[in-house]
Amino acid sequence: MSSQNKAYWETKAEELIINGKAWINGEYCDAASGETFDCISPVDGRTLGKIASCSQEDADKAVACARSVFESGDWSRAAPADRKAVLFKLSDLILEHIEELALLETMDMGKAIRFSLNDDIPGSAHSLRWCAEAIDKIYGEIAPVDPARLALITREPVGVVAAIVPWNFPMSMASLKLGPALATGNSVILKPSEKSSLTAIRLAQLAEEAGLPKGVLQVLPGYGHTVGKALALHNDVDCLAFTGSTRTA
Repeated sequence: MSSQNKAYWETKAEELIINGKAWINGEYCDAASGETFDCISPVDGRTLGKIASCSQEDADKAVACARSVFESGDWSRAAPADRKAVLFKLSDLILEHIEELALLETMDMGKAIRFSLNDDIPGSAHSLRWCAEAIDKIYGEIAPVDPARLALITREPVGVVAAIVPWNFPMSMASLKLGPALATGNSVILKPSEKSSLTAIRLAQLAEEAGLPKGVLQVLPGYGHTVGKALALHNDVDCLAFTGSTRTA
C-alpha cells in the first residue's frame, strides 16, 4: 500500500505526459484520417488530451506490419530464451514505471490510485512474467500410437492476433492477452477501449524498449464499430481475443 498522500498524487498527475497516438510498426503516429476524440477523465471531468481515432486504413497497415514481422521470424522463430528475456525486461520496465502507469490508469478510467498502484499494474507485470517463465517449461508431446507410427504434437504461434480489451481493467486485461500471445511468438495488435487507452499506448513504447521487434506489438486506439470491427473482420488476422459484452461479441 502506498504511503503517499493526495497532494503527492495530484502533483504527479500534473506532470503526466499524455500521449494519445497510435503505435504502428514501432513508432507513434496519428490515425490515417487524422481524426481524434477527447480523452475525458472521470476523476474530475477534465480533458486529458486527444486520442487517435483509428479505422480501416490503420487496421490494414498494422495487420500488414504484423504479418511481415511474423513471417520474418524475428520474433516468431526467436529462441525461447530470447523471448523469455524480452518479456522479463518488459515486466521489469512496468514495475520501474509503476507510478506513471498507475496514474495514467486512474486518470483515464477513474480507478482509485491505491488499486491501480497496488493491484492492477504490478499484477500486469507479474502476469507477463508468468507467461515468460512458461516459455521454456511447456513442451510438445509424443502421442501414444502403435510402434509403426510416430505422432508429434507441437505448439506453434498462430500468426497475427487481434486483442480487444474493455475499459474497466485496461492494463490487466491487456497483459492477460499479450502474455500468452507474445510468449508463443505471435504478432499482436491491441485495441484498447476508447474510454481507457492511455496505458496501452504507453505500454507499446516500453515493449520496444524491452527489445520487442518492430511490428510485433501495435496499439490501435479507437472505437469498436470502426477499428475494432476492422480488426475483427480482417482476413489476415488469424486469432481474435476479446473481453466484452454480448454486443461486443
